[in-house]
Amino acid sequence: MREPAWWRDAVFYQVYLRSFADSDGDGVGDLEGIHSRLGYLELLGVDALWLTPFYRSPMADHGYDIADPRDVDPMFGTLGDFDVLLTEAHKRNIKVTVDVVPNHTSNQHAWFKSAMAAAPGSPERDRYIFRDGVGPKGEDPPNNWISAFGGPAWTRVPDGQWYLHLFAPQQPDLNWANPEVAADLERTLRFWLERGVDGFRIDVAHGMAKPPNLPDMDPRADPLGPSHYYDPRWDHDSVHEIHQMIRKVLDEFPDAMAVGEVWVTDEERLSRYLRPDELHLAFNFRLVLTHFDADAMRTAIERSLAVPARTGAPATWTLGNHDVWRQVSRYGGGASGVRRARAMALVELALPGAVYLYNGEELGLANVSLSPSDMADPRAKTSGAEFGRDVARVPLPWEGDLPPFGFSRNPRTWLPMPASWAGLTVEKQIEDADSTLSLYRAAIELRKTHPAFSGDELEWYGAPAGCFAFRRRGGGLVCALNTSASPIALPPGEVLLSSSPLVEGKLPADSAAWLV
Repeated sequence: MREPAWWRDAVFYQVYLRSFADSDGDGVGDLEGIHSRLGYLELLGVDALWLTPFYRSPMADHGYDIADPRDVDPMFGTLGDFDVLLTEAHKRNIKVTVDVVPNHTSNQHAWFKSAMAAAPGSPERDRYIFRDGVGPKGEDPPNNWISAFGGPAWTRVPDGQWYLHLFAPQQPDLNWANPEVAADLERTLRFWLERGVDGFRIDVAHGMAKPPNLPDMDPRADPLGPSHYYDPRWDHDSVHEIHQMIRKVLDEFPDAMAVGEVWVTDEERLSRYLRPDELHLAFNFRLVLTHFDADAMRTAIERSLAVPARTGAPATWTLGNHDVWRQVSRYGGGASGVRRARAMALVELALPGAVYLYNGEELGLANVSLSPSDMADPRAKTSGAEFGRDVARVPLPWEGDLPPFGFSRNPRTWLPMPASWAGLTVEKQIEDADSTLSLYRAAIELRKTHPAFSGDELEWYGAPAGCFAFRRRGGGLVCALNTSASPIALPPGEVLLSSSPLVEGKLPADSAAWLV
């Protein structure tokens, strides 16, 4: 009998590369910075890393606009730096997974430069999605699609044609009907797998395939919505052929895996991405999209578990990433936001399946208020500062009492760091038994070592209004959550860990606990 695959219940840690640790003093995080902090990641207890893009890029979207997917941007280091990081992480039993971005390239990619220099209808343009416009002089876009960053999803070029970009204009969409595109992604996958990476996170995994004739969006469609019924930009059936190709490559490398960023909430549609010849894991964003309410959270958990029940693939849980507000801020901010974020960390880490943490959540970081002039996010520039993602991307505080808190020796970091983080540094929290960092360390250690954390099915207890409690069948772990305003009695059992101190043996408001 083979041991279960390592990724089925792994705790992954997302490193937003620009904001983790800066080794060379330019104010931007880099590969050597990660290498220098591997001891911290080992102490935290995570099983694997997910590195955001470090490839050659003009950085219009902070690296998600890739000019060369098989080289390292000098801002982040060299291929040699990557190899050293990979080797040293593996020595510490930490797996390394990396982002791939198959939906689009940078407009500075050699292919797109060739397309711009070539004529309409040329093989060079066929690698992307160029179309003639509509109207007497082709002055209007080919259809009514809008960009996920706001504004039209089409940009006109000097000869009158238009090219598609579901994100920023600097990120032209590839034409996945062209076999050259698939062949190039296969080269990229093999390049990194042969270097020893343990897997991939597939960016916009529901977006590469486009429907024939590019039909209009329904004008009622939510531009950020996941529905496949009226929004033809996403989740087209032919996307599964792409994932089958990716899986064939991965199957040649024992233990390699892929997780998809799949913004699809319909369980039946999402389960298709997890068929045996497609993705190993798919992000389920229901917990991210759910407010701090026990009934809503229970529904989100039950619906999320319906997907692995259909496929046999494990569930994949996350509460945050580089594209959404930090939990502390989503749950109300301030002291109550911190308490609620700590409680949800225990809920997430109690659930069966793989867990993805976002760097800084283990420190209890909240969003940072940034001026529009400080923001570099292209979504903020097109949709307004209130939609900017940089508020959750500010560099991590490591040590000291003043910015840049050991992140860099340069006080001018790529995003400004708030002086109010002086009490949230790793240095301040690491020896404090009551800190959020200590809570995460204890929870991850218990999850990895305690026999109660087994079994893939949950059974639910009756609970007071505003609360829930579930038990993992198999190991027997009980997790209780209190989102009400009053302390509640806990289910029977010995308390292993609680997110807040108990009050006369009761679980206080905005708290969670583990029992056996």
